[in-house]
Amino acid sequence: MIHVLAQIETTPGHRDDFLAEFAQVAILVHQESGCIEYGAAVDTPTEIPVQNFIGENAVLIIEKWESVAHLKAHLVAPHMIDYRVRIKEFVQSVRLQVLEPRT
Repeated sequence: MIHVLAQIETTPGHRDDFLAEFAQVAILVHQESGCIEYGAAVDTPTEIPVQNFIGENAVLIIEKWESVAHLKAHLVAPHMIDYRVRIKEFVQSVRLQVLEPRT
């Protein structure tokens, strides 16, 4: 299993537009072979002093896949190619981390 963290910096004022498109594509992603988890998260205020806020225009996509091969298939799925076209104007940058869990 692998974990994927994708930090999306949206165009100011368009985070909700991005999240609406994400909610639509997530339905299809959850049906993909090897998808264990796929969801979006945004900052929530706490009083925890070490909390690192990603910002009002940022979204963190949290994913779990059975393997790197499943992730690679996901990236070229037709619905993902279409999704990237639809969100292009809402996205300023993407940072991706692919991680292997260790216990």
